[in-house]
Amino acid sequence: MAIVIIGAGIGGLSAAIRLAAAGERVIVLEQNGHVGGKMSELALDGFRWDTGPSVITMRGVFEELFAAAGRKFEDYVTLLPLDPLTRYFYPDGAVLDATSDVAQMMQRIEAIAPGDAAGYRDYLAYAARIHRITGPVFIYDQPPTIRRILRTPLRDMPAVDPLRTMDDAIRSFVRSPHLRQMLGRFATYVGGNPFASPATLNVIADVELSGGVWYPRGGVYAIARAFERLARELGVDIVTDARVEGIDVEAGRVTGVRLHNGDRIPAEAIIANVDVATVYERLLPRAVVAPARLRRLVRAEPSCSGFLLLLGIEGEHPGLAHHNIFFSSDYRREFDDIFQRGIPPDEPTVYVSITSKSDPEHAPAGHENWFVMVTAPAYDDRYDWSVNAADYRERVLARLASFGLDVRGQIRVERLLTPLDLERMTGARRGALYGQSSNDRFSALRRPHNRASDVRGLYFAGGTAHPGGGVPMVTLSGKVAAGMVLEDLRP
Repeated sequence: MAIVIIGAGIGGLSAAIRLAAAGERVIVLEQNGHVGGKMSELALDGFRWDTGPSVITMRGVFEELFAAAGRKFEDYVTLLPLDPLTRYFYPDGAVLDATSDVAQMMQRIEAIAPGDAAGYRDYLAYAARIHRITGPVFIYDQPPTIRRILRTPLRDMPAVDPLRTMDDAIRSFVRSPHLRQMLGRFATYVGGNPFASPATLNVIADVELSGGVWYPRGGVYAIARAFERLARELGVDIVTDARVEGIDVEAGRVTGVRLHNGDRIPAEAIIANVDVATVYERLLPRAVVAPARLRRLVRAEPSCSGFLLLLGIEGEHPGLAHHNIFFSSDYRREFDDIFQRGIPPDEPTVYVSITSKSDPEHAPAGHENWFVMVTAPAYDDRYDWSVNAADYRERVLARLASFGLDVRGQIRVERLLTPLDLERMTGARRGALYGQSSNDRFSALRRPHNRASDVRGLYFAGGTAHPGGGVPMVTLSGKVAAGMVLEDLRP
């Protein structure tokens, strides 16, 4: 029998590569016609966009995966370093180009936030210390346990900083609203709120501001293609257009999966690269699902979602970088809209990625491909996207116009995606891009484990399981899930 992986997202492909490299027979079943999960792409009328993740960090995670299979990542993907990492625009006209060159960054900070450069340098050291201490427990290994956490030396415990919020910690280092907004933005990388998420998540700033940002030549989807190529080279059987209707369980152990076409595939182990709540709600037999567990999964506060505009723009904008952020004037209100009121922000922060800055062939000559994203709440009955999407599009474009970028007359091609579309396209429950939210100090401990405790032979990989969302993190989730499968099959 084979090990079956449900879903050919980055987490599922990562697990498949690990297992195949260890000599296991692996079948990957993907409901869409292509691999990648949330990592996808779209081409229209000479324009090309990545439609999922757009920022790549932690290149060592990918290098280590390919090395485990006896390959070199650079033979499959060319990663280009980006500088600036991101160009930040503020409502008062200030502009900040973030760089991983600390000396240069401090000079730029002094220009817009006099007196805060030293605090920024101290903040980087603080974030790096969190990374050093928490990485082995919360990121690069199996899910954390109370026992493992208690093994952390007492002298290191205060540095983890779990009792303050991200914003509280940031405020202790820098005074400038500009810097506080820039550093607080990293909460959105895991779908969180900087005014509620634990300060421990400032680790994300170390990953980007010190480790750098990378762009895969050809587009972020090049990573999905590379994972697929390597998996197939190792003998993984990847079947697309294969929707799994259910997981068979006998005597408390998985025995196989049933497909939409009536076929059944026996399995000695199953890794679900699917939202964990969806697995319990829709794929497992009701008799094996504890009602209390299902309630916890379904009722858990979701992470944020997104509202996307894929725009083919006539004309070029030399004042924009590859990654651009246009901040709102009231960041706290913005996150209150998302997480408390459950509505898209009245005055949103707008992210614009333009891959044609690095890959000119992604747009016709004299044009640019804009990936425009606004952080939005996971959908519920408080906001009807089917009615309001067109109006919200106007609001987002008006925000860009307020920064001197009125492109409404330059749009030649357009595609709009709401949280409803994201759920339909990716299977993300309620369109939440990162599973459960990270808005409390125990979120890392509450994140679903990679090994199901109630169904033997069932494992989880992807952004809704440990260690969380983001391309490097789901790659690591595949590593953890594959390792657990091998532990259990080869005791």
